[in-house]
Amino acid sequence: MKTMIAITNAHLVGGKGTLLLEGDRIAAIGGDILAGAEIIDAKGAHVAPGIVDLGVFSVDKRACIAGGITRIALMPDQKPVLDEPGIVQRAALAAKPDLWVHPLAAATRGLAGAELGEYAMMRKAGAKAVSTGRGWVADSGVMHKVLTYAASLGLTVITHPEDAGLAAGAVATASETSTRLGLSSAPAEAEAIAIARDLMLAELTSARLHFRTVTTAKGLDLIRSAKARGLAISCGISPTHLFLSEVAINDFRTFARLSPPLRAEADRRACIEAVRDGTIDVIGSAHDPRGPEVKRLPFADADPGAAGAETLLALSLGLVRDGVVSVERLFELLALNPSRLLGVDSGRLEVGAPADLVFFDAGTPWQIDAAKFVGQAGNTPFDKLPVQGRVLKTMKGGRDLS
Repeated sequence: MKTMIAITNAHLVGGKGTLLLEGDRIAAIGGDILAGAEIIDAKGAHVAPGIVDLGVFSVDKRACIAGGITRIALMPDQKPVLDEPGIVQRAALAAKPDLWVHPLAAATRGLAGAELGEYAMMRKAGAKAVSTGRGWVADSGVMHKVLTYAASLGLTVITHPEDAGLAAGAVATASETSTRLGLSSAPAEAEAIAIARDLMLAELTSARLHFRTVTTAKGLDLIRSAKARGLAISCGISPTHLFLSEVAINDFRTFARLSPPLRAEADRRACIEAVRDGTIDVIGSAHDPRGPEVKRLPFADADPGAAGAETLLALSLGLVRDGVVSVERLFELLALNPSRLLGVDSGRLEVGAPADLVFFDAGTPWQIDAAKFVGQAGNTPFDKLPVQGRVLKTMKGGRDLS
């Protein structure tokens, strides 16, 4: 017999009334509480679809549960690379039953940018999209084949938009800041150049293309133009590039060593406006937990990446408080749009949808403390930042994981 749960006294994101769960699905919204149902009193908290985090680099269950994340799209940059069906299948099973893992198939074998993998077989093994990983496929002929093959299977290609020729060896954006600090740098235009080429190839192949992280005004302008022409294009961003500019690297703080690197303040503001006007479709954590052995090094020697799962919701709620988006729109960016891109049934509070939920108090103040992170590492550039909005409970398939 399926367990019945009634969630009462909740502010439902995108709905009203009592939320009734039956087994691992939402059975009803509103109406009477059925006799025998277990009652969960939300005590006025918000209840929303569990976050679908698109493009994380590690299966970090504890961090995801703490952050209200119920599904992750796992980047192919693993050891070994997700370029074979067996490896993809193992990745998909890595966190059951506590977390849905949706692997992204490597666009090329070993992510070397040359030979294509067997997308059809990897799709059968559980791959939900194709990705170029942390890098860009420099060979236009190879990228044309990637898009063509993926389009024939109905798979979206997720790419890292940064021209490898310009950005090779760079650890910062070319600017007065990088010059003063003596850091190797690349012009911000490396992003727009990569986007321009891939947009042309996507139009040529009729492929669905997602730019995982777009961080510059020029890049976003290209995305807007492509969408206006009706191309199947989408793009995302993480809170690091929404709320930090290159000023954050002034003290050589390696927790702000990211890929792509932090940009100028004008670009950061352009990213906020792109969230406001709908150009940006997805907000993800880009969760990349890194230990001290690769972060406590000189800035140029440190690995890029930040732990973001535990702070994703709290930081993103700042967009609601600042009037950039509504809370309903925020969960389209965090849950519904990533679900649609991956082709998974999630990201919505509707009858029949999976009972993957996050309970949160939007007004709870707290201070980010990297030392108290429950995940694999605390390499956050937001350490000691005061924020508002805290996850209270995470449910997957009707099960309380908190």
